[in-house]
Amino acid sequence: MWSVQYVQLPSIFATMLKTTAVCTVAALLGGVTPVLAAPQQTSFPAWLDAHVGLGPGQVARPVLKRARALYQQRVANGQVRNPCYFAMDATKPNDPGSETSGGRFYIICEASQSFRAIASGHGSGTKLPGIVDYSNGRECARNFGNAMDSNLTTGGSYVTSEIKTSFKGIYRSSGAKNAVFMRSFLQFDGEGDTANARPRVIGGHAAAKVAAVCMMKAPASPYANRDGYVPFGKLVNYAGGRSNGCTSWSPTDADQVMAMVKDNPTTLYLYPESSDIAAVAKAAAAHMTPAQAGLYWNDQCYQKISTPKFWSKSVLEPIIAKYKADNPPKPGKPLPVCAP
Repeated sequence: MWSVQYVQLPSIFATMLKTTAVCTVAALLGGVTPVLAAPQQTSFPAWLDAHVGLGPGQVARPVLKRARALYQQRVANGQVRNPCYFAMDATKPNDPGSETSGGRFYIICEASQSFRAIASGHGSGTKLPGIVDYSNGRECARNFGNAMDSNLTTGGSYVTSEIKTSFKGIYRSSGAKNAVFMRSFLQFDGEGDTANARPRVIGGHAAAKVAAVCMMKAPASPYANRDGYVPFGKLVNYAGGRSNGCTSWSPTDADQVMAMVKDNPTTLYLYPESSDIAAVAKAAAAHMTPAQAGLYWNDQCYQKISTPKFWSKSVLEPIIAKYKADNPPKPGKPLPVCAP
């Protein structure tokens, strides 16, 4: 497959060559106008531009450009005053221990010239047996969407909102002592494709849970049920796993993020949007890689998923609703009482 390359030519001929290349690629994509991957001028400060790229711990240029524009817009209209903002590239692999990934959730504080990339999870999706499969692997996301109960990640613009902390269970900590696990949830509010983030309960939280194995007698606990029992189990950290559509971080990183936005909202731009997914899918149908089409998608994950798909709520919600109606959940078995 050919690719566009530039050589030193008189300016008028260079302009003609560039214009011809754009028109040719657009024609192949059937109306999708790509953004050429050639070097571009940016308004990024020099210190921030040093973090732009496709390498480990770097942020892709289109992701940062959109994240920064969203933040500046919300600062200008007075909605956000936080000195920091967030971005996430869900086309990159989720692997906290990988040296080739380097994190895909970005914390950017321009006033202090601080940039940090951390790991974050993506939505697991679901497989409805015999009907449709919109599930995602642990490392790379192929399916995205904004349907209720889909467990899919939705790209686009968000603003952080309130933080809610709730009891999740008791677990055995070091020294054979029992510890209470409280997990905080950071609500996101969105617009466009992400407008239903609140009813979908989409936000950010620590990738940790108590895998309850029994109900422990603890009548003095403020978290006990009316019979005086609390769930007891093992604390599980799934920072390298998937979520129900939320953005999840390691417990340590989650604490840092929560502290940054408590009573001080900021913006999160999450890539890719539905239009990006449609453009990459159309390029794939034309037997072109995203790079050849002048589009952006992380190459490592693109090799694994081939063609991404966005499931709109108008398409997927009726399918999910019918499946639930035809397959009502079976009553769950109560947890046994913990042995003395």
